[in-house]
Amino acid sequence: MGSTSTTTSTTTTTTTTTTITILHYHYHHHHHHHFFLFLLFTLFTLFTVTATVTAATRKAIGAFHFVRLSSLLTLVEGGYHFSVCSSRSLTTVCGSLDIGEERQRRVAMMESLCQVNNKTTNNGNDSNKENNNNNVNHHQNNNNNTITNNNNKNSGNNNNSNSDCPDPQQRLAVLSFEQVRRLNDVMDEVVSIHGRGNFPTLEVRLRDLVTVVRSKLEGDPSNGGAGMRVRDIRLNGGAASHVLATESQPYNDLDLIFAVELSSGRNYDKVKAAVLGSLFDLLPEGVSRKRITTCSLKEAYVSKMVKVNNDGDRWSLISLGNSRGHRNVELKFVDSMRRQFEFSVDSFQIVLDSLLLFYECSKLPIGENFYPTVVGESVYGDFQEALYHLHKKLISTRHPEEIRGGGLLKYCNLLVKMYKPSQPDYIKTLERYMCSRFFIDFPDISQQRAKLENYLWNHFVGPEEEALKYQYLMLLHSVVEESTVCLMGHERRQTLALIESLACQVLYQEQQQRLTNHQQAPPGPPATYVYANGYYYAPVIPAACYTCTCNSWMACSS
Repeated sequence: MGSTSTTTSTTTTTTTTTTITILHYHYHHHHHHHFFLFLLFTLFTLFTVTATVTAATRKAIGAFHFVRLSSLLTLVEGGYHFSVCSSRSLTTVCGSLDIGEERQRRVAMMESLCQVNNKTTNNGNDSNKENNNNNVNHHQNNNNNTITNNNNKNSGNNNNSNSDCPDPQQRLAVLSFEQVRRLNDVMDEVVSIHGRGNFPTLEVRLRDLVTVVRSKLEGDPSNGGAGMRVRDIRLNGGAASHVLATESQPYNDLDLIFAVELSSGRNYDKVKAAVLGSLFDLLPEGVSRKRITTCSLKEAYVSKMVKVNNDGDRWSLISLGNSRGHRNVELKFVDSMRRQFEFSVDSFQIVLDSLLLFYECSKLPIGENFYPTVVGESVYGDFQEALYHLHKKLISTRHPEEIRGGGLLKYCNLLVKMYKPSQPDYIKTLERYMCSRFFIDFPDISQQRAKLENYLWNHFVGPEEEALKYQYLMLLHSVVEESTVCLMGHERRQTLALIESLACQVLYQEQQQRLTNHQQAPPGPPATYVYANGYYYAPVIPAACYTCTCNSWMACSS
């Protein structure tokens, strides 16, 4: 009889290259064995091993790419040597890619996770399958000490660690095809970066913008690059929630995270120069570039720049776009950040490295049987729990006192959008923490007004969102009135009066807008009453003009 030997997940590491070969078969043919039977046996073994490898590595992190089973069978039957790669720089050897130290660390972590998962899977198999896998498990166990040491060495660089979640695997999940398809649609979306004055609007696909910024960051300084290393690139915020949600989730901004080193103030300047250089390269043809400087580009296309460099936090934010009603692009460059989320529903981060590599390496479009494996992470700590909260519209957070502003405004925004607390009995305690942190960060009434007006302007865009402003302010008034315990009486009354005045302004603007729309409506039977927000409004009857006789303020008698 013929003999078939299978080697699974063989990793060869050198100082410069790492190639992960999933499957490789050796066949010794004897004259008594028919080729047809061998072909059937090979395909069956390939199906079994591929399913085992896929199940064991679905929770592994890093930019590893796995093609669906049908595509893998097609490649093997066609005589191709298939390898899984983890870098962007192709070498002369087909199927092999160069990776750096950071990628090698992820390879080691992936092997560790695969070894743990293989043990769990093999526990349910019969004794014969366990005996057949002893050699593979023994080979993986020999590398455990090295893997553990590498993980301990780099644990200090993991900015997303969460003490509330002891198992790091709970933070990760592999996206399904539908989610990868929605992610591909987001990356193919053409974003408009509007400029001030005579500067033209930049029309660019999000994937192209990411590629240009990354190339500027990693480019050689002699060629205008920053000479920095980008550890990974992630999609964050509402766009990530939109990709993962089963129902359509509206989002206002496109948040991108570039993991870079910001150990010195000079690196912040390099990041700024790289972004402005990217905008310069994206200017459309026909635009004269002779008199355009970095300062003029900043004034034209950058709406906000934030730099944070203190204990435990080293990051910067550059927001592109100056037109309200259009999605701004938020580029965040993070070295370390103690708090990366407010609530579980906005804690998702999707690693884009594998998808960007797919765009570079593959000429075929993404399909149900051919697409890259994309890993998502929840910095909340538990991916499945956070995803359940997103699907069921539940509100949950941890340590709200660590959030700037306490997450109070975001919490009321979720309430007005019909989200419910996941723990109703505990939510009052969280509300007190939120209110306390909000008044610590914004102690002055002028700061509170500026913060509220800015939040209303940025987060309630469009007819549907603007219709929720009044209800939002009333909910905020109720929470502040019931849960504020850190203010003196007059300070509390000042804040409540501020919220009431803003609510009155919003209600007045809504009524004026309805009146304008009613006057511009085509002729028809006159409407006696206008119904809105649960109230009936009578039509405005203009009164006769008269002269006001009040020439001065009345004196206070008390």
